[in-house]
Amino acid sequence: MNSSSVRSVGWTDGTLELEFVNGSRYQYFDVPQTTFAALLAAPSIGAYVNTEIKPYYDYREV
Repeated sequence: MNSSSVRSVGWTDGTLELEFVNGSRYQYFDVPQTTFAALLAAPSIGAYVNTEIKPYYDYREV
């Protein structure tokens, strides 16, 4: 994975976990596996997160 804003991503049982390069970590809930796959295939991980993840899924900072 190559991203200037996202350091790592993980997905387990509908929970998407993102770690950003600034060290913050967030969990997004009820994310379908197809959305996770699309995230990994996106030309820009950060742009995909901003347009397709953040506006639509509940989250918490961890």
